[in-house]
Amino acid sequence: MFLAGRQPDAPQGVIQLHNIVLRELSTARYCPVGRSFYSPNLGRRQQLGDGLETWRGFYQSIRPTQMGLSLNIDMSSTAFIEPLPVIEFVAQLLNRDISVRPLSDSDRVKIKKALRGVKVEVTHRGNMRRKYRISGLTSRATRELSCPIDDRGTVKTVVQHFLGTYGFSIQHTTLPCLQVGNQQRPNYLPMEVCKIVEGQRYSNRLTKKQITALLKVRPHEREKDISQTVHHNAYSEDPYAQEFGIRIDERLASVEARVLPPPKLKYHDSGRERDVWPRVGQWNMMNKKMVNGGRVSSWACINFSRNVQDGAARSFCHELALMCQASGVDFALEPVLPPRYARPEHVERALKGCYQDAMNILEPQGRELDLLIVILPDNNGSLYGDLKRICETDLGLVSQCCLTKYVLKANKQQYLSNISLKINVKVGGRNTVLVDALTRRIPLVSDVPTIIFGADVTHPHPGDDSSPSIAAVVASQDWPEVTKYPGLVSAQARRQELIQDLGGMVRELLISFWRATGQKPKRIIFYRDGVGEGQFCQVLLYELDAISRACASLESDYQPPVTFVVVQKRHHTRLFANNHNDPRAVDKSGNILPGTVVDSKICHPTQFDFYLCSHAGIQGTSRPAHYHVLWDENKFTADGLQTLTNNLCYTYARCTRSLSIVPPAYYAHLAAFRARYYLEPDTTDSGSMASGATPSRGPPPEARNTRAGVGNVAVRPLPALKENVKRVMFYC
Repeated sequence: MFLAGRQPDAPQGVIQLHNIVLRELSTARYCPVGRSFYSPNLGRRQQLGDGLETWRGFYQSIRPTQMGLSLNIDMSSTAFIEPLPVIEFVAQLLNRDISVRPLSDSDRVKIKKALRGVKVEVTHRGNMRRKYRISGLTSRATRELSCPIDDRGTVKTVVQHFLGTYGFSIQHTTLPCLQVGNQQRPNYLPMEVCKIVEGQRYSNRLTKKQITALLKVRPHEREKDISQTVHHNAYSEDPYAQEFGIRIDERLASVEARVLPPPKLKYHDSGRERDVWPRVGQWNMMNKKMVNGGRVSSWACINFSRNVQDGAARSFCHELALMCQASGVDFALEPVLPPRYARPEHVERALKGCYQDAMNILEPQGRELDLLIVILPDNNGSLYGDLKRICETDLGLVSQCCLTKYVLKANKQQYLSNISLKINVKVGGRNTVLVDALTRRIPLVSDVPTIIFGADVTHPHPGDDSSPSIAAVVASQDWPEVTKYPGLVSAQARRQELIQDLGGMVRELLISFWRATGQKPKRIIFYRDGVGEGQFCQVLLYELDAISRACASLESDYQPPVTFVVVQKRHHTRLFANNHNDPRAVDKSGNILPGTVVDSKICHPTQFDFYLCSHAGIQGTSRPAHYHVLWDENKFTADGLQTLTNNLCYTYARCTRSLSIVPPAYYAHLAAFRARYYLEPDTTDSGSMASGATPSRGPPPEARNTRAGVGNVAVRPLPALKENVKRVMFYC
């Protein structure tokens, strides 16, 4: 009935039953992780470093589609702890021979963090491989430890006990022992008698080096890799599926797709190339100038890197100023102050001192400091976040950070060009616009003043029990061009997906639009990122109501039509060209072409959704974005909304490539991510407020009890963005 459109809600119980049946055989054969299954036999395992390795696997889920019930399969890789002797694991973790010198306190902390909760088996008792879970690490060395060995209170050292009972002579007596069992009565196990049990997924955060290694081991998937490997291993002779009368087709679903053409982009008439047709989702800035160059008449530079000498800092700043000028930015060649060096630990004092010295020169002339260029060490820890917080919430200053490795790079033209793109939008300029926007030819956008919103909520990392979630909303302020997206940010209850202060944030951005254009928006397009399917109904009901109330708070009869679209990137649908050997059908990496859109068969049985791959894949298999239209009072045609969304993906400010999701949604993600740097340790009981936004009337009754945070702990407000920062795309 649901598939036929005669029942509005999907029968989740029936779908769950199918999922349970199809998981049974895979659960017995492989290592289950969420909805995925992993095995060292599904592909070659490869080392990631620090005692970790990657296993190949697959995700599976039953989904209702226009074809009926469909099985969604996606190949994946994840990190597992290598089944090594603990001694070898620790040596890899510390990257040294651990028998040469004693462990330092930091070594112990690192080992304890890596091994806590890990299951090990003992190797000193022959075939009796008893398993234990590690609960901690002893503070003393093995040779200093004693333990009771019977009920009479007899005590022996750990070394004596293992020699007398098992005939095992402990060699690494200077290392601590592993603590296993409960904390009240822990057991001591020397590291050298323990081996890590195979099949334990590593759930902590990976280092940048490990993430890079993990990305490199994922080859480009072909249809035969998925259908043959997974179907043969998981479904070909599944007794549970057969018992329930479920049959899995051996072939991938074949769907029709079309490729939307790229839009024509406009640059400044003073450049040698005034406009451009992107090729395979990319282009460059050669012979072009920004369509609207911003102005940087006064700027300064602070260098926090001891590896960059004063001369190198001056030279880099001069090269950057020349590049900005060549790109069309009105950029002064000389800074207000000579570049100055400061120690990273003195970041606040250095920033405020530099700002004050610059303002002592500029204020008598009635001028402001437009930009701060900052040179950072390559490994800068919390310096970047501290700097952004101080500049954007305290000083009211936009900044551009540059890493040492790029400052000292011999040929850095490409890097300087990319930096100039960011600087231009941070000072209020526009890099490029759609020709169709200038000629008023975008359906349902160009005809009347239209505002395009992007919204996202980012949540704290797993294991972080104290940080709030951060909501961000951005909105276009330059109709008809729709390229400038200033934004607002707000802290809210941890893990709360509804944007609790959406009404106030929308209200302020509507007022900003009116001040910038002199007109009220007569149409609203709202792209909402980060919402799972199970939350569609709740988010639509609350957030659409918040938008409506924000409009009514400006004028009682002001209710512009709204189109509300959810953008999903974290899904498992992948698209492959049937004729993947034809260079006209795929890009150079074998992926589907930018602009590929699918809106039939694999989409929702009754609702308005589509898959759009708007970007050129760089590595691995391209992941299309999934757009789900939850509400549409503007009555977009499928082609109209798909074309608008695809064209907007070519207006991303930070690079000359098309983006994989629509830019306002990604800008909101960047703004929310930036605002996490504004959080400081604080014990105040203040409620959450959007930066500078008028508070809305609050969430619906069912959400109100979470407004103060989990466990009735108040959510600290973010420090407010300065007014001049809010007016530009500070997060780029």
